[in-house]
Amino acid sequence: MRLFTPKEPLGETRTAMIPELVAKLHALGIQVVIESGTGLAANFSDQEYLNAGASIEENHQTGLANADIIFRLSKPDKADIEHLKSGCLHISFLDPFNESETLKALAAKGVNAVSMEMMPRTTLAQKMDAISSQANLAGYSAVIHAAARMSKILPMMMTPSGTISPAKVFIVGVGVAGLQAIATAKRLGARVDAFDTRPVVEEQVKSLGAKFVKINLGDTGQTDQGYAKELTPEQIQMQRDGMAKVCASSDIVITTAKLFGRKAPIIITREMVAGMKPGSVIVDLAALSGGNVEGTVAGKESITENGVIIMGHGCFEIEVATNASQMYANNTTNFLEHFWDKETKNFDYRLEDEILRGCLLSHQGHIIHERFKA
Repeated sequence: MRLFTPKEPLGETRTAMIPELVAKLHALGIQVVIESGTGLAANFSDQEYLNAGASIEENHQTGLANADIIFRLSKPDKADIEHLKSGCLHISFLDPFNESETLKALAAKGVNAVSMEMMPRTTLAQKMDAISSQANLAGYSAVIHAAARMSKILPMMMTPSGTISPAKVFIVGVGVAGLQAIATAKRLGARVDAFDTRPVVEEQVKSLGAKFVKINLGDTGQTDQGYAKELTPEQIQMQRDGMAKVCASSDIVITTAKLFGRKAPIIITREMVAGMKPGSVIVDLAALSGGNVEGTVAGKESITENGVIIMGHGCFEIEVATNASQMYANNTTNFLEHFWDKETKNFDYRLEDEILRGCLLSHQGHIIHERFKA
């Protein structure tokens, strides 16, 4: 079996395969092939892959056409799909709720397509959960970039000329990214407040040394996958009203609220931004899915009339590409190893398996996932 990792599109710094995993895949009977230059942006040279036992392929199309398994981060474009051979296993982020044409094309080509976004959030699948691993790094990176952009320091500092008060950081949404943002901001000495619509996370917030902001929204909760449930328009307004004062006194606000498969909710309005201090920084981690902040420009930084900096870069995990690649490559390798038949040296399509049933979207020429059949 031949596994190929192609170069990612311009702007993507991560890679789906790292040198240290090549030997692990070889032990399964898999030949690893890397497109030349694949790991350079994440500081992995072609020579490191060669030293680990991988082969280097110069031609992108040839690598795809000869592959039985493809590891990548980005979804394939039309040209790439045309080069894939029927029956191959393609593992990547696919954005299936917004890329129905890509999914149809993969099925029509006979590609067995796995969407890493759809990996079930179960204990058994935890080591394969790329969404969580990347969100963890995004939360860390968001704090680092906000701190670097701000004209103040985060920790309290006692100097001969007086005491500098700690910066105030407000985290909105206490999922994986939010928890890591809290932990990072606390390590850097900031005073941290956090809010989430799920009261169950209050103890987690407190355990990290942050203050949980309580806003009575009535009946809220979380889905069976651990995501926050969508709020009603009335609850959203109550949330905004309760958060406005906290935002006004904060130096950094980081929003992490995403609705799986839907546009991100607007949590911070223009009026709330207008009430914030000049020089304060907002990091909108949901920028690429619509944004949590009115005025966010996806992929860019903007400054409001009152001097508030809004960072809408969106994919902050690419700023720590070495570790992000390491985590993603481990996620995909763990997934492959879990379903690998060591006797036949092939992927075992156990369609009744909960994990595979959750993330395998197309198989043997058909879209088989229940949520995307229509």
